[in-house]
Amino acid sequence: MNNKIPPWTTAELPEPKALRWRNWTSFLGPGIVMMGIQIGGGEWLLGPTVTAKYGGGLMWLATLAIVFQVFYNLECGRYALYCGEPVLTGFMRCRPGPMFWVGLVLVLNSAALVPGLSTHGAALIAALILDRPPTVDDRWLITPLAYACLIGVTLPVLLGGKVYNMLQAVMTAKVVIVLAFCLGLGLTTVGPANWWKVFSGFAMFGNVPVSDGHGGEVVKNAFAERWNTGDWPLVSTTSLVALGAFAGYAGGGGLANSTYSNFVRDKGWGMGSQVGAIPSAIGGRKVTLSHVGKVFPLTAENLARWRGWWKYILTDQIAVWGPGCFMGMALPALLSLEFVQHSTVTFEQSSYAQALITADGLRHAGFHPAMGKVLWIAAVFTGLMVMMPSQMSIVDDFSRRWTDAIWSASRWVRETMDPHQVKYIYYAILSAYVLWSLLCAYLFSSVPKLMTDFIANFNNLALGITAFQLLWINHRLLPRPLRPRWYHTLGVAGCGVFYLGLAALVFTFKIWPMIVG
Repeated sequence: MNNKIPPWTTAELPEPKALRWRNWTSFLGPGIVMMGIQIGGGEWLLGPTVTAKYGGGLMWLATLAIVFQVFYNLECGRYALYCGEPVLTGFMRCRPGPMFWVGLVLVLNSAALVPGLSTHGAALIAALILDRPPTVDDRWLITPLAYACLIGVTLPVLLGGKVYNMLQAVMTAKVVIVLAFCLGLGLTTVGPANWWKVFSGFAMFGNVPVSDGHGGEVVKNAFAERWNTGDWPLVSTTSLVALGAFAGYAGGGGLANSTYSNFVRDKGWGMGSQVGAIPSAIGGRKVTLSHVGKVFPLTAENLARWRGWWKYILTDQIAVWGPGCFMGMALPALLSLEFVQHSTVTFEQSSYAQALITADGLRHAGFHPAMGKVLWIAAVFTGLMVMMPSQMSIVDDFSRRWTDAIWSASRWVRETMDPHQVKYIYYAILSAYVLWSLLCAYLFSSVPKLMTDFIANFNNLALGITAFQLLWINHRLLPRPLRPRWYHTLGVAGCGVFYLGLAALVFTFKIWPMIVG
């Protein structure tokens, strides 16, 4: 790779359509795609676990996670609106050069090399076949199903003209189906007490798990304890890895959030319409992608257009993505509180998708046997709607990120490949990734829960580090009138501190003792 990416070229900023309901398809896009991607791990795997153990008392961790990620996503969108490049390309424009940033991001992206969601999705299919929640002893069935799931989720990204178009269609369907099922079931079967526990939990800042003195844990508020006794409570570290994973999966997490800039470009917002998108293998012959971004002159007319496009980003994050993530965290937790108590299997006995315990609880909750069977099947199928599109997005996310890196940073690629040929790089990376994932699914087949905890906690480190680099490129590369305001800067800095702090706690209390012990 060349040690320097060519400078941006110049073009006019397009005029955005007005944000009106009749133009709703114009501003419905990256946020709902990201929401569809991110209603997955934390919500369906870890949310039920945490709420079953602590009630709604620790949901405030999800509040911080989602709010901080909104600020992070806004800055990813800001960079893409200005130049039509993903933020990884912006990182590579900084010292010490592309090779350093490619290496660092590759390390930070290593969690994507562990295909956790396809394995949990395979467990859901196995549950339908076995008519019960599977255990690790059933991996003879789950592992080949995981292979089939991995191959199956790659098929949709072959179609659609732009890869993004297929993602938007799949993720919109997922969001509607999953949230409608959970909300409908919650409104008709869950009592007011559990609704209050979950939604009030989002505001219970300072609640922490402490030892109950008998080998278990209870939740106490650190500030109230300090006020009443003069001392801070001793926080239990027993479930620290699970809580770090819960916060890591709330909203998005890791480098998945940075992909928001790729989606803004592929949707054609701002200067993205001047740069292009990654074409699909079938139907994408007329879709092209420039090797480098394009920026616009800072005229009064372009600045007015910029403010119009910025409203798209704000609407997308504050009205679509943020509220969607809160509902995506709350509703599975709500069902967990109501129905886990009726399950014949405990969380400790199951290593796979914890929402299976909720589904099993639905079947044994006292409904008519036929209705219980229907709810069991519906809940498992809803879980599949969660897992499979999210795994598809991870396959796309990894392939997209490294396609963009090679497409912009490699001088050989820039000089020899035409704008419509970017798909050859994308599908080569995708094929290699799927082959690796097949091997990885086998290696982790006996420890599926470890996959989930590793992915989420490593994502915390990635999100924390890239938050500060994102601030750096937006303050350094963007012209002064377009740079983040002070409250945007504080929000992204808070994101970095929050996630690096979580990573440090897990390393200090869990990983380091294993290393030295």
